[in-house]
Amino acid sequence: MNRKRWQHWRTRLTIFLAVLGPGIITASVDNDVGGIYTYSVAGARFGYSLLWTLIPITVALVVVEEMAARMGVVTGKGLADLIREEYGFRVTLLIMAGLVVANLGTTIAEFAGLASGMSVLGVSRFIAVPLGVLIVWGLVVKGSYRIVEKVFLVACLIYVAYPISCFLARPHWTEALVSTVKPTFHFNASYVYLILAIVGTTIAPWQQFYLQAAVIEKGTKLKDYVFSRWDVIAGCIVTSVVAFFIIVACGATIYASGQREIRDAADAALALRPLAGHAASLLFAFGLCNAALLSACILPLSTAYCVCEGFGLESGVSKRLHEAPAFYWLYTGMIVLSALVVMLLSEAKQIPLILLTQVANGILLPFVLISMIRLSNRKDLMGNYRNTPLFNTIAWATAVVVGGLTLLLVVSAFFPNRLPH
Repeated sequence: MNRKRWQHWRTRLTIFLAVLGPGIITASVDNDVGGIYTYSVAGARFGYSLLWTLIPITVALVVVEEMAARMGVVTGKGLADLIREEYGFRVTLLIMAGLVVANLGTTIAEFAGLASGMSVLGVSRFIAVPLGVLIVWGLVVKGSYRIVEKVFLVACLIYVAYPISCFLARPHWTEALVSTVKPTFHFNASYVYLILAIVGTTIAPWQQFYLQAAVIEKGTKLKDYVFSRWDVIAGCIVTSVVAFFIIVACGATIYASGQREIRDAADAALALRPLAGHAASLLFAFGLCNAALLSACILPLSTAYCVCEGFGLESGVSKRLHEAPAFYWLYTGMIVLSALVVMLLSEAKQIPLILLTQVANGILLPFVLISMIRLSNRKDLMGNYRNTPLFNTIAWATAVVVGGLTLLLVVSAFFPNRLPH
């Protein structure tokens, strides 16, 4: 009996490891350069008091990404494909345009983060950025999907740099854990803005397009969907755990020191040096560079998947350049253009592009979430895998709250004085 039970669990574990990948990778890229900076600022300005936001955000992330993965497994079609069938070519074209703008701006931010992180390690951006382009381009264009996914998963493991740097910072663990389960609120502009930023950096339109496409390209079968769901859940939990350690590390050092202001994620790494030691600072910077490279791979991939699906063109990492030219040229163009902006333009001139990214994401996100809910409730499309009433309630609440807060974040980026004081 014990042997049969062991064989049963070994078989299930083998299937799970085979399905593992899209959910963990997509959720991990949540902790990109913008995410790391947001969490660093949250810890630096308010210590542990924003940790409670991670619990509802994790639930929202699980709900949204589970829908994307489920639609991919059940229909075998990408999200852009399904939106075109549901809403027509014109709406799809508008979404594609918005997504390209949003993802281009975010990819620029990733290469800027790479340059910033490498500067902490003593490497010039004129060396770091071109080298990053070669790594990112060569991996996807020259590698197969299986190889690319394995490299992405290894990159996800490197996020362990943040928990280690956090332990080196010697935080007050009891206070941090209490703050995680006990909500607190401060009625000032900076606190409200950071809540909006944490929500806005967690769920972005590109994630749903990439996750659904990755699940399809991986070839996950309907009978194995339960394991794909656990892949998504595990990814969302790991992502929030990493965010927890970033906030706690900065709360235990920068906030406690009274400094409390950082300009970018690399500033957080530098601030850790006199407070938590040289090793903690290097680990934080190394984690930042890893996150920048991983995100600089995924965001252009998401764009290429989405645009090619939306227009019925061949796409996929498993295909060669001559089989999917539009897919690879779009991927290459986004990487090269983003890198050139970071190398040629000053930080001040890059900021308008990043603000435009927030606008595009804010406009797209509510539409994408509502489209996903409608599509995942269609009986002719999803059959018995439609949303349950309880899931619909959570999904609609997530769409309304996340969409509303993200739009408010967009407004606050341009009109900061409109936030409550």
